[in-house]
Amino acid sequence: MAKEKVTIQDIADALGISRNTASKALNDSGNIPEETRNRVVKKAIELKYKHFAYMESEHVLGKTPGNIALLTENLPNTSHFGSLLISGLEKRISAEGYNLSIHIVREVDQDALTLPNNFDISKVDGIICIELFNLEYTRLITELGIPTIFIDCASDICYPDFHADLLLMENEHSTYQLTKKLIDSGYKSIGFAGDYNHCKSFNERWVGYRRAMLESGLQVDPSHCITDNDRLFFSKPGWMNERVAALESLPSAYVCANDFIAVELIKALKAREVTVPQNIVVCGFDNAPESRIIEPPLTTVHIYSNEMGIKAAEMLLSRIDNPEQPYQVSHIATKPIIRESTPAIMPANSTLVTG
Repeated sequence: MAKEKVTIQDIADALGISRNTASKALNDSGNIPEETRNRVVKKAIELKYKHFAYMESEHVLGKTPGNIALLTENLPNTSHFGSLLISGLEKRISAEGYNLSIHIVREVDQDALTLPNNFDISKVDGIICIELFNLEYTRLITELGIPTIFIDCASDICYPDFHADLLLMENEHSTYQLTKKLIDSGYKSIGFAGDYNHCKSFNERWVGYRRAMLESGLQVDPSHCITDNDRLFFSKPGWMNERVAALESLPSAYVCANDFIAVELIKALKAREVTVPQNIVVCGFDNAPESRIIEPPLTTVHIYSNEMGIKAAEMLLSRIDNPEQPYQVSHIATKPIIRESTPAIMPANSTLVTG
């Protein structure tokens, strides 16, 4: 007797869930928890349901699942672009039969150039590094000989010596465009807030800001820039207030390296009784949730975080399959979002552009 065709109902019955839930999980539609989706996909593979059948021998059954290790200094919270990035990343690698393990790299690990205690080189097929900006530690990882991709990296990295793939959001051109829009709207005194030596992304945003100023024949005034070490922005409550209060004069606009800095700057300006946007305008970068709820809503740059996670996974999987291919440096496009913190550059006949 011929074997009966496997149906979605068979998968649902095997897992004790509804047919509707199983269908949504297999089609990646609806608000289905990732854990549930993974269970459904695994069961579809085991039961050889349609196109999932081929994965039995190649990816899951008969072979120990591969392991991708994610190394990061801090586990991203829900407001950080990295949380959505990890979601896209995990979904993509799990579809290829890989598990994702997360390892926190402490400051003491970086100082001692040692790997996290729970990191077993023999059980790792690929490495993804998110926001690891210590150049010496970067070399430690790349010298392991394991396929590796960095999402952002040290600001002083030298690509010819960098033996790993690199993925960044597009930083320079979006920052250039925002700065140029400010200049074209009459703002000639523009400061920058953010440590441009903190990471490659911050450095590229600094380059975009400076290029717009240079091409417009404007000088960057260091006294208007807040480019202190990035750790100081988080070192203690009130640091930004003190830093802004100490400025002898203020520019007419600020371009900030990210939304967190921009939000803290707006608060510090208010403490100095300087109102945004009436007295000064401010731009950020990231399109973090805080950028939409602060008053006024913040002009920023949207990052396609989920898509970056998928792209990072694909680049790493390609590197695992073909280790000898040339290393790649890729940028994912970003999108400036104009809001009420910069009213002069808002589109005509519009009060707010959301995103």
